Amino acid sequence: MNKETFRKVYKEKRAAITATQKSKMEDMILIQFQKLNIEIPTLIMTYAPIEKMNEFDPQLITDYCYFKNPNQILFYPVVHPSSADMISVVVSDDTVFELNNFGIPQPIDTMPMFPEEIELIFVPLLAFDLNGHRVGYGKGYYDRFLKQCTKAIKIGFSFFEPEQVIEGTNQNDVKLDYCISPEKIYSFKSLN
Repeated sequence: MNKETFRKVYKEKRAAITATQKSKMEDMILIQFQKLNIEIPTLIMTYAPIEKMNEFDPQLITDYCYFKNPNQILFYPVVHPSSADMISVVVSDDTVFELNNFGIPQPIDTMPMFPEEIELIFVPLLAFDLNGHRVGYGKGYYDRFLKQCTKAIKIGFSFFEPEQVIEGTNQNDVKLDYCISPEKIYSFKSLN
């Protein structure tokens, strides 16, 4: 199947997950993340989940990262609707979030961060395959941004296991380093 088909299928699959199932799967994903053999760095980019899309909420993961590294600094994406650009900005407990044009919570009045300095990035996705490719929402913001993140480890989280292959990927698609499901950690480091 191609990206468009996967996008439609996985939006429907995710919409069918109940709140109880989602909470349990997020706990299981946290347990898998805790097994990942990486040092928790200081500069971490995460994201605010799109609640209406029943998206994975990385809050448990960032809380765990803070426990392992109290010096952690979090960054969130900000999309500029008038352009094709996404930037990362510093957030704190006092940061105010507003819904952007896509219905995604994003921070306002914050300081940008150089993408090449980010050490770990949590990447939202709808589906992924055994080659480390992901299907996002189709705007390409993350792929363009990730190309600038030269030293970051890129991790996706999925409620579902991988597909064999996503057809239609190209040189503009940036692969994940890892994707974590409730059942398993998938490593693509040797494929990148």
